[in-house]
Amino acid sequence: MFSSNVSRQFLKKISPFLNPAIARAFTSQKIIQQRKPIKHTRPNIKKSSTQKSSIKKHNVEPENYAKQRIAKIYNILKYSTWDSAKEQLENLSVKWDSYTVNQVLKTHPPMEKSWLFFNWAAGRKSFRHDQYTYTTMLDIFGEARRISSMMYVFNQMKEKGIKIDVVTYTSLMHWISNDGDVDGAIDLWKEMRAKGCRPTVVSYTAYMKILLDSKRVNVAAGVYKEMLESGLSPNCHTYTVLMEYLASSGKFSEAMEIFYKMQDAGVLPDKATCNILIEICCRTGEIWAMVKILEFMKENFLVLRNPVYQKALETFKASGESDTLLRQVNRHFSAEYSDEDDAVLHDSEFGVENGLVLNFMNKQNLVAVDYLLTDMADKGVQLDSKVVSNIIEVNVARQRQDGALLAYDYSVKLGVDIERSAYLALIGFSMRVNSFHKVVEIVEKMVKQGLSLGTQLNSLLIHRLGCGREAAFAEKVFDLLPDKEKSSAEYTALIGAYFSCGNASKGLETFDVMKSKGVSVAVGTYCVVVAGLEKCGKPREVEHYRKEKKSLQMERCPTNISMEETICNLLFAGDFITRRAR
Repeated sequence: MFSSNVSRQFLKKISPFLNPAIARAFTSQKIIQQRKPIKHTRPNIKKSSTQKSSIKKHNVEPENYAKQRIAKIYNILKYSTWDSAKEQLENLSVKWDSYTVNQVLKTHPPMEKSWLFFNWAAGRKSFRHDQYTYTTMLDIFGEARRISSMMYVFNQMKEKGIKIDVVTYTSLMHWISNDGDVDGAIDLWKEMRAKGCRPTVVSYTAYMKILLDSKRVNVAAGVYKEMLESGLSPNCHTYTVLMEYLASSGKFSEAMEIFYKMQDAGVLPDKATCNILIEICCRTGEIWAMVKILEFMKENFLVLRNPVYQKALETFKASGESDTLLRQVNRHFSAEYSDEDDAVLHDSEFGVENGLVLNFMNKQNLVAVDYLLTDMADKGVQLDSKVVSNIIEVNVARQRQDGALLAYDYSVKLGVDIERSAYLALIGFSMRVNSFHKVVEIVEKMVKQGLSLGTQLNSLLIHRLGCGREAAFAEKVFDLLPDKEKSSAEYTALIGAYFSCGNASKGLETFDVMKSKGVSVAVGTYCVVVAGLEKCGKPREVEHYRKEKKSLQMERCPTNISMEETICNLLFAGDFITRRAR
């Protein structure tokens, strides 16, 4: 348990960087499960001829046959002595390539058999281990806490000139720190950086967790800042690491603040995140926080693991609070809810169709959900708003553009008003794939439904469109906003969009319109105007507006600045705000 003072210092250090994380809501990456063996997406690299042929064969080979073949090899290794297994392997009509060997190792046969199989494969003609098979072998030894064996394999990679990338280094750091050697993990991080390996969000997050677990708070805050400055956005696992640290330090209010901010950024807490937080709630007796998390889980059809559920039951019982919500979220564990009761619930509360879709969602069969939505759209069958919203958010999290847009089009066709979080997820995904016309369409639908992005996200969206030299789309988004939402920040973002496209006259025209409508001109507005004019090569105008900016700074009292102006200054006049704070 970390001291309250240390956790307060950490929160103070990372707080300035939580808003930039939300600012990159439109570039958030896919969610990665926590507390499972580390899985990585490797960058595209040039394959050897052997690898190309193996991948080509894998694409052609029926998937079921491939699974059966790997399962057969696994059973040979698990249930036979090595002498017998070796003889059977020799007689198999299998082409031993890197992909096949790696898949066999990933089934985790007994550790000794895995090592013997690894060395047996190395002795095959025309076979050579690569970074994938070596890293999987490292994971096997690391998970078994055989650190010396793991480092022996790592040294073999170095001696044989096998490529060592960020995935390999991240695995090594994870297992070494897990064994208690934090300094060794830090040395590996430094070695990785010295070798020129560029960290990914996975490696940054893993390193931050190592530092926080060892109470190196200042270093962890610096790593988080470095990750954001490198252009990487926090994923679900990153936010979970931050919340786990704060919650374990007794800072539940701050942890729950991040819990909501990550949703605003388009990153939804997953099952692992909720289980971790609930478990900490049980340990510390924070019933109020547990209720908030359970409400989220109910809305998003997430459940607890049985051990965590049992702890939660005991915690509610000890506190004298009702456990009804807990049982509603986890009906499959509660004896009070039989299968028949669940069927009645689906019929009465959600309907059979909603229950069917949820069943496929729980099984992660999104292809089946796509077929159901297409059929229901043709037949006019209307699903619950929360169900459709959940479908959109899950598809976006898994980078399934077609599935997300199918659910959105279904909601438009049948008049289903989806939730704000689903709209945010769609906007973020559409921005990442440069589908700007879809962004405008979604914002229009939100406005008609009476939902608001809020001043900060309105401005960020217009600003991001401007940075992409899409001033026309930025203008359309601005025009869709109700007049009451066209504040200093929105006008400033639009002015910046015009300047980014080199249209200085339109930018100044919008600035004049802003003043004529009585919208407060903020310091951030002048910062954008002056910078834009400098970029467009207009020195006379620059000098004029620079004087106006200076006059405004002299006249404006900090205590009388509105919230809209404050947001505008935070977004577009960061240096000015920093000087004020000092």
